[in-house]
Amino acid sequence: MTTAIAAVQGLRAGTWTIDPSHSEVSFTVRHLMVSKVRGTFRTFTGAITVDDDLQASSVTAEVVMDSIDTREATRDNHLRTKDFFEIEKYPTMNYRSTGIRADGDDYIVEGELTLHGVTKPVALSLEVGGVGSDPWGGIRAGFSAKTAINRNDFGVDIKMPLDGGGVVVGDKISIHLEIEAVLDQN
Repeated sequence: MTTAIAAVQGLRAGTWTIDPSHSEVSFTVRHLMVSKVRGTFRTFTGAITVDDDLQASSVTAEVVMDSIDTREATRDNHLRTKDFFEIEKYPTMNYRSTGIRADGDDYIVEGELTLHGVTKPVALSLEVGGVGSDPWGGIRAGFSAKTAINRNDFGVDIKMPLDGGGVVVGDKISIHLEIEAVLDQN
């Protein structure tokens, strides 16, 4: 059974380029077992290829790891080192979808995430926010997606135990995407 593109109101077949100035790639991680630290990646690119059969659609994205921003320069510089991301050796994080399926009114995007030189399957819960015209004659679509990964699965396995138990940095990383994409009309 195929999912017709008409099921997503206004979403047309074609290539939609992610507009980084109106999009965000962010994450949260537990800190000191009591709170969460939030961060973003400022530099990323990607494209969404929508097919008439929505299940044949695809997503690719690349995130520049050096662009990490947790609003604390010392922490960001530590995250760039071999203790965490080793950005000199692994400068990007990449995602490539392998399939899409309906999940009620939303979708699940199956794919492969490559982080720190390790590729693992990662599914994104996806919500289509809407489609509309922009003031410059273009067509834009909005998407929200989320997932959670275990950093140890990707070789980011720094252990920093606390005296009273627990760790400085949690294993679970929640990833949040707010994406605005523009339909290529060439």
